[in-house]
Amino acid sequence: MDQVLYVLAIMGCGDNSMACQQARVEPARYTSIQACQEAMPAALGRNTDIDYPVITAACRRQGNEMVQAKPANPRG
Repeated sequence: MDQVLYVLAIMGCGDNSMACQQARVEPARYTSIQACQEAMPAALGRNTDIDYPVITAACRRQGNEMVQAKPANPRG
């Protein structure tokens, strides 16, 4: 089973903190959501050059998630 990793996405938002867009993703990968969240203040400090009135961050799960494919229709 693959290990779950988290990335820290830096988001740029409008004045009212709505309509946020992902501006970049930090290069580090975290093995827990807690470690990712603990890294947020420093990551936000490194990304103050983004041209948005409000900058925030979000931890996102990264990795390959497996889905079960539907079997092919045997009737053609």
